[in-house]
Amino acid sequence: MPELYELLVNLHMHTTYSDGSGSHHEIAQAALKTGLDVAIVTDHNVLVSGMEGYLKSGKQRVLLLVGEEIHDQARVPQKNHLLALNINRELATLAPDPQNLIDNIRRIGGLSFLAHPHDQACLSIGETDISWEAWEVQGYTGLELWNGLSEIKLRSKTFLHILFYVFFPQFLALQPPPRTLQKWDELLNAGRRVVAIGGSDAHALQVSAGPLRRVVFPYEFHFQTINTHLLVSSPLSGNLASDKQIIYDALAAGHCFVACDLHHAARGFCFTAQGRDKTAIMGDEISAEGGVTFTIRLPQAADCRLLKDGNILRTWKNTDIATHITTEAGVYRVEVWRRALGRLRGWIFSNPIYVR
Repeated sequence: MPELYELLVNLHMHTTYSDGSGSHHEIAQAALKTGLDVAIVTDHNVLVSGMEGYLKSGKQRVLLLVGEEIHDQARVPQKNHLLALNINRELATLAPDPQNLIDNIRRIGGLSFLAHPHDQACLSIGETDISWEAWEVQGYTGLELWNGLSEIKLRSKTFLHILFYVFFPQFLALQPPPRTLQKWDELLNAGRRVVAIGGSDAHALQVSAGPLRRVVFPYEFHFQTINTHLLVSSPLSGNLASDKQIIYDALAAGHCFVACDLHHAARGFCFTAQGRDKTAIMGDEISAEGGVTFTIRLPQAADCRLLKDGNILRTWKNTDIATHITTEAGVYRVEVWRRALGRLRGWIFSNPIYVR
């Protein structure tokens, strides 16, 4: 298998062009400070041009890319949010018809991901349910399995819970919404190729109460928490056009995994399948003929699950390497769980390897 290079990517974030508090440059600075390789900004219903490129400091650099989060602003409530990446023109006017929007994104070579598919209401802060409802659509690239900001709505039953997480955000990230995991498995079992990504949904919200001022979930916090780790076949060269192609090709192929890097860095995770004459990585397809050996390598010892068609097939406790041999076709993916702050928390969620 050729050498692969891992990129730490944070995507789905907002600037002052929509409802975020920072500029593109401030986001790039925060990304550089926290060690990201790539940050992808997706403001609401506006594609901001002229902002893409590298920010460098010494030997460090980060690539800032720009997409868009599109939804129908006239719809009440405003559901069916779609992340549009690698697009070169404004498509927000197509939001009322999600299928037409997805078709047009594909037509220009873009990628589309269903944003926060299960994003329930949180009445204590006046937030409505903005889940995805148009499940009949076809042709989208994938879905946002884990959204860093919307998790607070899932975890907070009262306003006191909200206050707790505002002041102690490190306790928030627990796992992707179970309904989203279930829906993803359902789509995969129906024969769909659906790429899972993790998004921060970073806004760096500025709140005040009298003389008190606080930034709720700063960009730096989000960039250390829910990330998408991307595997690419060559290192980034510093050329914007070619590096964009490398990144979006890998995302489209599902050569990535979702991780919460806050308590334990996930860089170095590996999930491969060795067949008779091929090695597959996440997102790839491989033949079951002659048998397939899965190998899972973790950066640190943890609890690991291998799932087949959405059901747990094998579990390993406190291990940093695991293997499994199969001759059965199916959709295989990995979940890794590890204890942090007194709870067992989701750490790594791989994209599938498809055994045919």
